[in-house]
Amino acid sequence: MAKFPKLKKGQWLLVAIGLLLIFAVIGKKAGWIGADVATKIAAEAAEKRTIIESVLANGKIQPEIEVKLSSEISGEIIGLFIAEGDSVKKGQLLARINPELILAALDRNEAAINNARAQLASSKARLNQLKANFDNNIKPSFDRNEKLHKDKVISQAEYDASKATYEAFKQEMEAGRQTILAAEFTVKSAEASQKETREQLLRTNIYAPIDGVVTKLSVEVGERVVGTIQMTGTEMIRIANLSRMEAQVDVSESDVVRVKLGDSVLIDVDAYPGRQFKGVVREIANSSNASAMGGADQVTNFAVKIRLINASYADLTEKRGYPFRPGMSASVEILTDLVNDVLAVPITSVTVRAFDESGKVKKDARNVGENPEEEEEGEEKDATDQGKEELREVVFVYVDGKVMAKEVKTGIQDDRYIQLLSGLEAGEEVVVGPFSAISKKLKDGQLVQKVKKDDLFSN
Repeated sequence: MAKFPKLKKGQWLLVAIGLLLIFAVIGKKAGWIGADVATKIAAEAAEKRTIIESVLANGKIQPEIEVKLSSEISGEIIGLFIAEGDSVKKGQLLARINPELILAALDRNEAAINNARAQLASSKARLNQLKANFDNNIKPSFDRNEKLHKDKVISQAEYDASKATYEAFKQEMEAGRQTILAAEFTVKSAEASQKETREQLLRTNIYAPIDGVVTKLSVEVGERVVGTIQMTGTEMIRIANLSRMEAQVDVSESDVVRVKLGDSVLIDVDAYPGRQFKGVVREIANSSNASAMGGADQVTNFAVKIRLINASYADLTEKRGYPFRPGMSASVEILTDLVNDVLAVPITSVTVRAFDESGKVKKDARNVGENPEEEEEGEEKDATDQGKEELREVVFVYVDGKVMAKEVKTGIQDDRYIQLLSGLEAGEEVVVGPFSAISKKLKDGQLVQKVKKDDLFSN
């Protein structure tokens, strides 16, 4: 039997190193050593879908028409003829303010009118007296003296005295005419005051300006209200037309540009869980209702009014009359755009990558947001490359254990899928998870392992 030759320690070491080298070469070729660790990903095929773009907002249910009634007359409420929740008709008497002071003022105005009319009559009588005296005495006397003066029968002094009397009487009659005009204006002023007082007397009665329901009653009989024409007085009653309701919501400035008049809306009201109502956008504010939050922070929203379509809650109207009450909380989904039978992928599949001047994905480019500290340190270095690379939208397509980056152009999106306008064909498998890999780690041509979504994060 052949025996192995005895080897020294140094020789055994050389043999061991040789065997390791042989194993390393074979392992490298077989993929046992130095092989990249494949990234686990989930993928699904791009398909044709219907995508509905929408804007979400929250707000309150309010009547389209709501009138706040306040008195123009100050005083005590002596009559209240409705209760909260009552239905009223236009022109119906709702309340009455104590009219005693206005009745007294009306009597004073009546007396002032009679006094002004008496002054007018007296002025007219005085003018008639002056006119009769002028026609019968003053003018004939002046005419005689004027003729005698021409005939040089009377002196110049006597003629001048007669002429002065004549001119003074003419001015006195003119003053009488002006006194009559003043008296006439005084009568008109007194009559206008009487008309104003009568109007105030009418306004002691509060009438319904529209058909509707009393949604708020803020006063009771015996309370005093402050009334003023120049500004809002004490609010007494609110009347609303509950058959025409709307949702008033605040939409952010980034979303309001997509909202149009006539857009369809789905409305959820907290008072009716599980029930969805339909509406239509009827008004979009042109000015924002910006509100400051936390000093420098500011939220800019625009008010959007959405009319509820009566047919969507007709069954509730038959059972409950008016199913909605002012102030109910609501959330809305405004459907701003819709496309049918378009190629779409999950929103998480679309990310951005840097492209070089030749239009290819830069494999060695640092991914956006991957290492903020390195980005900050390398700002000067990257500044020279800003004109040489461009960020574009891409998806990663799974092909035979690897991913290929494909540039795409996107359209509208809903809460799950986004429309692809170009860059991909139906049926191609795109990576849909994990999001951290899609947004930062995956590179064009990278080795991956496709698994089910449920197995992505399993050990």
